[in-house]
Amino acid sequence: MVLATLDQEQTKNTPAVQADPVTGLFRMMGDSYPENSFEFFAPLIEWIEAFLETNTEALTLELNIAYMNTSSVKAMMDIFDLMEEAFQQGRKVQVAWFYDSRNERVVEMIEEFQEDCSFIFEIKKINDACDQGA
Repeated sequence: MVLATLDQEQTKNTPAVQADPVTGLFRMMGDSYPENSFEFFAPLIEWIEAFLETNTEALTLELNIAYMNTSSVKAMMDIFDLMEEAFQQGRKVQVAWFYDSRNERVVEMIEEFQEDCSFIFEIKKINDACDQGA
């Protein structure tokens, strides 16, 4: 089975998603509060499951999500559970979650996810161009 590249544009209530089966890089950027989280996340979870089953490359999730509704949080927990299981079986998986330095409140949510993961899970502050004097 050849795993396809994912490329979904960001909408008002769903994040942009880009996933590359060659490099193992899976990116999500934007807020997540879809009307039907199961419908939105099901193909993403299926992609991650298929990648972990068919590919030996490392899986890296790069996230930049500042807001998630409750059902999106549940779906993200399912994704991290898949990654944790793969990690326990010797797979290389990691998360880098970026957040805007002007929104420190999101760190609390991210840290709650991080607590349940034994694989590499980095929380990275990013600065807006205005913060850098540009």
